[in-house]
Amino acid sequence: QVQLVESGGGLVQAGGSLRLSCAASGRTFSSNAMGWFRQAPGKEREFVAAISWNGGSTRYADSVKGRFTISRDNAKNTMYLQMNSLKPEDTAVYYCAADSRRYRSSIYDTGSSYDYWGQGTQVTVSL
Repeated sequence: QVQLVESGGGLVQAGGSLRLSCAASGRTFSSNAMGWFRQAPGKEREFVAAISWNGGSTRYADSVKGRFTISRDNAKNTMYLQMNSLKPEDTAVYYCAADSRRYRSSIYDTGSSYDYWGQGTQVTVSL
C-alpha cells in the first residue's frame, strides 16, 4: 500500500519558519517528480512547489518564491519543504503529492499531474 505521510506542520508566528516532511512508503519515489500543494479554508487547492525526480529542477508558486525551498532525499524516500518568513496568508493544509510516471523531464504545477497524495498537515501562521 502506497502512503505519503506529511509531518512538521504547526502553529508559528509571522516571520517564523517551519520544515515540512513527506515520507513515502509502499514504493520508492526516487524516479518520480513530487510536489507540495496547499488549501486554505474556503479556497481551492493551489500549487506551492515541485521537484524533479533527481532534485535537479524545482518550481515554485510566485507567492512563495524566495521564502520556501523544496528538496528531497531519495535515499530516505522523503521530500521536504523549508518555509521561512511565514505570513498569515500561508495558513493552509499542506499536501504532498507524487507523480506515478518515472523520469519525466518536466515538473508540473497542476494537481492532475500527480497520482499519489498525502492526508495533509496543518500550518497556521499567526500575527
